[in-house]
Amino acid sequence: MSAIVPKDAEKARVSAKSNELHTRERREVRKLTTLMEFGRQLMDSTNPKTTFSHLLETLGRYHGIIRSFIMLVGADEKIRIEASHGLADDASRRVTYRIGEGVVGRVVESGKPVVVPRTSQEPLLLNRLRGQELSPTKKEMSFICVPILISGKAVGAIGADRIYKEERDYDRTTKFLSVVAAMIAQSLKVEQRVAADKQQLLDENIHLKQELRERYDFSRIVGNSNPMRQVYQQVTQVARTNTTVLIRGESGTGKEMIAQAIHYNSLRAGKPFVKVSCAALPETLIESELFGYEKGAFTGAQARKKGRFELADGGTLFLDEIGDLDLSTQVKLLRVLQEREFERLGGTETIKVNVRVIVATNKDLEQAITNGQFREDLYYRLNVFAIFMPPLRERKPDILLLAEHFVEKFEREHGKRIKRISTPAIDMLTSYHWPGNVRELENVIERSVLVCESNVIHGHHLPPTLQTAEGSDTVNRTSLVSAIEAYERDLIQDALKTARGNRAKAAKILDSTERIIGYKVKKYGISCDRYRM
Repeated sequence: MSAIVPKDAEKARVSAKSNELHTRERREVRKLTTLMEFGRQLMDSTNPKTTFSHLLETLGRYHGIIRSFIMLVGADEKIRIEASHGLADDASRRVTYRIGEGVVGRVVESGKPVVVPRTSQEPLLLNRLRGQELSPTKKEMSFICVPILISGKAVGAIGADRIYKEERDYDRTTKFLSVVAAMIAQSLKVEQRVAADKQQLLDENIHLKQELRERYDFSRIVGNSNPMRQVYQQVTQVARTNTTVLIRGESGTGKEMIAQAIHYNSLRAGKPFVKVSCAALPETLIESELFGYEKGAFTGAQARKKGRFELADGGTLFLDEIGDLDLSTQVKLLRVLQEREFERLGGTETIKVNVRVIVATNKDLEQAITNGQFREDLYYRLNVFAIFMPPLRERKPDILLLAEHFVEKFEREHGKRIKRISTPAIDMLTSYHWPGNVRELENVIERSVLVCESNVIHGHHLPPTLQTAEGSDTVNRTSLVSAIEAYERDLIQDALKTARGNRAKAAKILDSTERIIGYKVKKYGISCDRYRM
């Protein structure tokens, strides 16, 4: 009998140890499950702070945490509760700590965890949350507080109350809460980056909108000729209204720039400016582009798509080349202009929009009406306030201003250093009839900047279309002698311009003599007085 007792005791000890191991394993599995679940919630949530309360509730339900909280450092350097469990929510959120104050403040200050085995015996524990417990208890409690660290700096802390047990392994609990704190820190770091990116995008958006306002401020549009002054006056009159505007003029005169100037100087400047080229879209697509379509409206319509009218809601819709719009679409456009509503292609829902419409055309709409190509009622609806963009040949005083503007633009783009345009080149520019208007002038200047190897644009840098134009002094001169004379005259005029008509200085610039320069001036009929200021 005496031999059996030790065996029974040994079995009991083995059984107890086995039960303890099983219990510990279950706890570890439960901890891993909690961490995995919490990690998934943080990944799925766009705002990680919304998951904090659920996490603390899980800690209380499965890990013996009686009360807990997550505190974060605010912009005012005060530590406040972000989420809690087992505490009165409203009252506890009013509790704050300063960095270095109490146990929580010291954890944030030092960045190291603190364990208080018996809270009743710790003088540093301020117990500001006492009385806020949802389920008060008289049992002795233990308090564990771990920091939430981002890049080595504490941005908050996790605090947890557990019932005091002398044999409790606080090191395991501290490590577990430290892992939770690390996951929270990572989610906060990601949130901070997202917030910073959003703020950067917002700042860039504000900056870009300001740039657009400045760029399309009509006072910055190049040109001060009488026809352009009349355009500026009309833009000023109509910009801050909601009136439909019809901009007419030849291709390349800058109709789109005037439309943008109207928008960015209007009360709708902060809203979208949406542009549509009616000539660039085929008849089969223009309707769906303007009004959108529903899923399944036609083959290939895999999802609903908003049209340009919806995208421009609150802002301005610019319809370029309105004269190329087909008659069936003209009917629908007329209805939108009258009723401010439409249906998407393949849909029945009526959509109301608040859009200002600006249209432009280079066609003779009156003749198009006579030919049956444009609806008369739509014409009268669009022709509320008409602005005529003058062709460049009627703005001779603006040609030099525009040319200098484009030189500055393209010398920056192409890394060139162009000081000026020579006098003969200016004469060639002003004598040309510019059928392509400002757009053609821009292309000519870009080409000239590219081929110019010096810091002055001369006549031979301009394209042949200008060099053979009337008034360029190169008409029908194809011989070598004629080309050399033209180039020589160009150089002498440039030198005289630099020397302000002084032939002696001009000769020095050209490394020649005053007698030779005088002879050449007489030969080519150059007036020195023209260059004196």
